[in-house]
This record gives sequence, C-alpha cells and structure tokens, in this order.
Amino acid sequence: LRITDHEGMRITAFATNSPRGQLPVLELRHRRRARCEDRIRNAKDLGLMKFPLQGFAQNQLWCQIVQLASELVAWMQAIALTGHDARKWEPKRLRARLFEIPAT
Repeated sequence: LRITDHEGMRITAFATNSPRGQLPVLELRHRRRARCEDRIRNAKDLGLMKFPLQGFAQNQLWCQIVQLASELVAWMQAIALTGHDARKWEPKRLRARLFEIPAT
C-alpha cells in the first residue's frame, strides 16, 4: 500500500507476523524479499518457465544458462544503464529497446 502526499513524500506500509524485531530490520527484510521476487519473475521471462530439452541433465544446463542470462541482465542494469528508468526495465522492454535492432 502506497500513499503519496502533496509534497511528494512517499509513505509505505507493510504487515508482518514477526513476533519481534526493529522496524529498520523488518523493512530491509521486506525489501530484499521483494527484490528476490522481481529477479524470479525476470528469470521466468528469460526462459525459466520452459524446459525445451529431453533429459534432466540437459534441462539442468538450460537452467544454468537462464541463470547466467539473468545475472548478465542484472549487472547490465546496474553498471551500463545510466537512466534511472532504464534500470527498472523488465526483460521484455530491454529486448524491445536494446537487443533488437530494427532494419533501416
């Protein structure tokens, strides 16, 4: 749940069932979990939902290739993309804007 007031300050609320803990520690844990879920969703967009090969070992290799692609995209967003909005792009938008070169 997000609430934005007239001065642009953002107030964020989250609910937890943790019996104890300081607020900064709980918020950090919550944000790390959200970032992890974003990475999983991006990996699914990069091919983790598909197992195109026949054997277990081959599909295990496919998962490692997807993991490598996911890491490369994450590092590229952190290092190479300078625009604030470009760092938040999903793999589908990266594919459309950076990886595909239209014919001239």
